[in-house]
Amino acid sequence: MSETTSGYGFVPGARSTLFVPDQLIAGNLKLVTDTVTIGSSQTLIRGTVLGRVTASGNYILSVATATDGSQIPTAILVDNVTTAAGATQTAGVYVQGEFNANYLTFDASWTVDTLKAAIRSTLFIKTALSGVPV
Repeated sequence: MSETTSGYGFVPGARSTLFVPDQLIAGNLKLVTDTVTIGSSQTLIRGTVLGRVTASGNYILSVATATDGSQIPTAILVDNVTTAAGATQTAGVYVQGEFNANYLTFDASWTVDTLKAAIRSTLFIKTALSGVPV
């Protein structure tokens, strides 16, 4: 009698990886994304809070004290992006969802509370106890 193996045994050359989410997403609200143009001279990481410059339509880091339109936070960056001086680049942004305050990147002119109040139309910021960065 010969012995057979199932397809779930040892497989030479197979690898396994473990996906560990970064905990930026903080809830089950449907994520809605869009593609926008990032302004020049920007080095931004995933989770950066962005505002739209009225004159150019480009998105940059939202600063509460700005007067160019970017003081209104309107999006959260999906992935890291870097633009050179004088160059722009398209990038994905979240325009709706629930986000962990501990994993957002925002300008020092904002606090979590002032940012929550300013961004509340479709983006919701939560304080998650399990999502405290270590």
